[in-house]
Amino acid sequence: MDTAQLTRLLGDWSALSRRLADALADAVIDLVDAGVLAPGVELPPQRDLSTALGVSRGTVTMAAQILESRGYLEARRGSGARIRVGAEHASHVGQGRFLSFTDTPADVIDLSSGALPATQVTREVLATPVSGEIDAYLDTDGYFPAGLPSLRQAIADHLSADGMPTKPTEVLVTTGGQQALDLALRLATEPGDLILVEEPTYRGALETAQAWDARVEGVPMARGGIDAELVARAIHRKPVALYCQTSIHNPTGQSMHQADRRALADTVNRAGLLTIEDCSSYEITLSGRPTQSLAGLVEPDLLITVGTLSKLFWGGLRVGWIRTDEARVRALLELRKSRDLASAVPSQLWAVRLLARAEEARRQRRDVLTERLRAAESVLAEYFPDWTWEPIVGGSGLWIDTHHDALAISEVARRAKVKLAAGPNFSVYGGQRGMLRLPVWHETELLHRALQAVSGGLSPRR
Repeated sequence: MDTAQLTRLLGDWSALSRRLADALADAVIDLVDAGVLAPGVELPPQRDLSTALGVSRGTVTMAAQILESRGYLEARRGSGARIRVGAEHASHVGQGRFLSFTDTPADVIDLSSGALPATQVTREVLATPVSGEIDAYLDTDGYFPAGLPSLRQAIADHLSADGMPTKPTEVLVTTGGQQALDLALRLATEPGDLILVEEPTYRGALETAQAWDARVEGVPMARGGIDAELVARAIHRKPVALYCQTSIHNPTGQSMHQADRRALADTVNRAGLLTIEDCSSYEITLSGRPTQSLAGLVEPDLLITVGTLSKLFWGGLRVGWIRTDEARVRALLELRKSRDLASAVPSQLWAVRLLARAEEARRQRRDVLTERLRAAESVLAEYFPDWTWEPIVGGSGLWIDTHHDALAISEVARRAKVKLAAGPNFSVYGGQRGMLRLPVWHETELLHRALQAVSGGLSPRR
């Protein structure tokens, strides 16, 4: 387990007890007892962990000695320290990403997630009951594993209007974009298979691939997207799939140049490489129309496109989609039925209404994000004038180079009751150590309070 993953899972460990070494040991024990840290997991080097946590190496060494004396840790000279107990609880080691949606105390400012609040369009639509439309479904069993026909048609029309010609039979409605990605990766891979991804990439994709025991190789980005030339060089290593975001990339907020997108498509087509393109944020742009995708460039039987209504409308709706050829839709449908029978009918009916007002929602997102982005950049310049970032094309966050250790900054922020997402969260290799992803949609006053608290915690160190 790398340092970024462990520090994320530890949470606000220093509040657990009076002495730091005891608190750190207690936090690790809690993770083991909860089944989050499985037996055999190797902990990161003490020097790196002490730097990230902002404590002395002696504190980490003492915590390790406490764990070892209590039978939780096995230390071997030259081979690191491994968890000894907890086999009865173990499943797989998660990255802790989804904890950010559930365990944030009320007095903590959470800047770790780019998830957006509902648009005004969404608020208006959800205020009107769907009782009229739902009557037709109440005499059925309510299970529509592929999605309501009306929603599949609405999604197909929506994507077609955006330059992705789609038939309703090429759409599978899912319970959110994360399920769409989970199904696509599950269908594409077996344990031990190699997947190529961007470096950095969406952290939910990394956690999903890890859950399926896939091998993941990061390919550096160039000019806003995955380096097409390096993908071509990686083909000889026989990857079974490529996961990428050529439209609006999470976490960088960039978009791939069209010439590079064509070059990537040519490589994929020549190699026959199944490609999962994540278009979850493709329409969250700061100006103009939604960005382009690989649809129409990659052979249809080699492309699975996944997306969501969460970015444009609201995550609480829990409606996502998969776009692919009809044969693969049927295979995904069988896989989906073994895990989740169908999405909720009311959410799907609301989704049909919302898609009819997509242009209005896009304008609202653009207006809010453009305004908040300017304010966020001003606040950042005030408190952290040495931090730098590239202008973004879209999305809800900035990919910031702190020019320092972002893990250590995140730990200082945690003690100041601010949650940040450090670059290693988005890295295949625990890299991107100097980077932070900062959502820009929050109210300016809240950003002021958060960044002032972080800056105050860092001041004695600089």
